[in-house]
Amino acid sequence: MRVWHALWLERINRKIAHLRQRQADEERGRRTRPQPPDWLVELHTATREPLQVHGGQCGMTGRSHRPVSRDEAAASSPPRQCRPARSAAPTPSCTSSATY
Repeated sequence: MRVWHALWLERINRKIAHLRQRQADEERGRRTRPQPPDWLVELHTATREPLQVHGGQCGMTGRSHRPVSRDEAAASSPPRQCRPARSAAPTPSCTSSATY
């Protein structure tokens, strides 16, 4: 009976150590994750030409996009929801984390 309890205690301790290591890895990943860019330009899938400019965390960006500077974003044609020419920060609709 004591051997059985010792085996279970060892198994529980290994699981606790594994979960603590996993939590530490996830926290380290959150801390080292790069910040999202302020502005993204959506690219045409076939020609790779710029289509629209979106805020950095806008959920309306397409699959192919690249980060751009504020000046480059102001020179492009943004959709109504993401207007880089009007403000220095993304509008609330651009910062939503919703995915479509």
